[in-house]
Amino acid sequence: MSILYLLIPLAVGLMAIAIAFFIWSVRTGQYDDLEGPAYRVLLDDDNPRVVDPKLDVAQSSGDARSAGSVSDPPAKSSGGRSSEGGDPTS
Repeated sequence: MSILYLLIPLAVGLMAIAIAFFIWSVRTGQYDDLEGPAYRVLLDDDNPRVVDPKLDVAQSSGDARSAGSVSDPPAKSSGGRSSEGGDPTS
């Protein structure tokens, strides 16, 4: 029975802390936009294009490789096989 003298104030104190934390989170806007961050993750650009002033100078000089331009990817290898209709076992 004497344990109740300890547990009841402890429970009331923990409840007061929980209510204070909830009031703080509402006042600071933690619950304002629940769906926005979920959509922002889907629409996030992982590789943003950043314009570097050094790259603009290289483009004006005509050097496309140092300007960071995207070139055509290398052609895929056919694995040693010819597409001319020859014998596939050769």
